[in-house]
Amino acid sequence: MKRFIKTLAAGALGVLAAALSASPAAADTIYSFKNITHKNAANAAAGEAQLSVVVSDAGSNKVSFKFQNSGPVAMSITDVYFDDGTLLGATTLADSGSGVDFAFGATPNDMPGGSSIDPKFVTSTRGIFSADSDSPIQQMGVNPGEWLTVTFDLINLKTFDDTLAALKLGLTDGGNDNALRIGIHVQAIGTNEGSESFINGSPGSSVPLPGVAVAGAVLMSGAALRRRRVA
Repeated sequence: MKRFIKTLAAGALGVLAAALSASPAAADTIYSFKNITHKNAANAAAGEAQLSVVVSDAGSNKVSFKFQNSGPVAMSITDVYFDDGTLLGATTLADSGSGVDFAFGATPNDMPGGSSIDPKFVTSTRGIFSADSDSPIQQMGVNPGEWLTVTFDLINLKTFDDTLAALKLGLTDGGNDNALRIGIHVQAIGTNEGSESFINGSPGSSVPLPGVAVAGAVLMSGAALRRRRVA
């Protein structure tokens, strides 16, 4: 039994070491969204409660933005926009499956309601800084339980830490060239099927990377076995 516990512990440490070496950052950071259009109070509150974006170090000098819709209120993220300074370059799209389909270059070019805030939200002019869902628009958007990931190359010698700093700056000085803001347009909200726009808010809780969480669970299992053996 002691030999088994030692082997399990050694294996868990190996998993943990592999997870840490393969993972470019210790945790992802979740950002909430805050409403900027205020067309309907219930729709605005529902969107703020269930929509988020997870910002992650994707490795190889890349950063990813995973747009999530946790539900339960019906709504669809149909457009995503980036108000970027000097951070982001070429990019790719990935989604949760056949129910989500986006293409670069949103219509309209500027986020609805973006000019109503101060400083106004200005979508970066290169086409990769916006994307929208294909037809049928609401059906192919990010509905409850679905997600969309936009992954950018970092340019101008910027790092993932610079991305987090730019997002923090965007909360207080969105017009700064070094700031970064994220916008979404959401349609078919609730029973009245309204629409609202949102920009990212403050970061919330960090989410442990899966590899680290698994390794931690294995280590905890080993510790539990050891305590049971002693008892």
